[in-house]
Amino acid sequence: MEISTLATYHCLAFAWYFFVAYSITHIRTEERPSEVFLYGGQWKYLTVLNLVLQAVFYGVSFLADVLRLIKKLRCAKCVISSRDLLFSVLAFPVSTFVCISFWTLYTYNRELVYPKSLDGVIPLWLNHAMHTAVLPFALLEILALPHRYPAKKKGLILLGFVAFLYISWVLWIYSVTGEWVYPLFALFSPSGLAAFFAGSLAVVISFYNFGEFLNRMIWGQSEFFY
Repeated sequence: MEISTLATYHCLAFAWYFFVAYSITHIRTEERPSEVFLYGGQWKYLTVLNLVLQAVFYGVSFLADVLRLIKKLRCAKCVISSRDLLFSVLAFPVSTFVCISFWTLYTYNRELVYPKSLDGVIPLWLNHAMHTAVLPFALLEILALPHRYPAKKKGLILLGFVAFLYISWVLWIYSVTGEWVYPLFALFSPSGLAAFFAGSLAVVISFYNFGEFLNRMIWGQSEFFY
């Protein structure tokens, strides 16, 4: 894509994610079901955190495009490095995980991840914006331009660290409230829950590797010119 086209796309994607994140975080208190949005608010849900992550990523991407357009190449290189790290380690694997895991569990038993009581609170379009559209956006980003992936060890350490932070947040909420962020977790014994978290991390890592594979297949191994 031309830089100007990329800038337009990234600007629109940023505006979209900002709007979606704003919409979900401004649901009126009186409309919220009693069993959700308590301690930690929306910020305990991976879906909402992913919306913020995507907004940050596309904001950084738009900034990189603008810097390239105005020929600030030294600054652009630094921002591009941050953009690529965000996309490879977090934006692609997390958005893919959110989409696939949500709809898999929703199909099996929606009450485990998205109680029916939410249907009267969250519009259908917003549900799909949070859980469906994130994957096409991630795939389009890979098709739109190449991204430099970090060394595998560095990438996996960063991804594992972020996963550890979120799991710690989930466990902290449970220790304070006695309620799990997702009803699904209540079905597991402590050892079963540990195995579930480990399995989920393995799935996220597989999505990281899949993103790297797609990037390499489409754009090759060569150094990318910016």
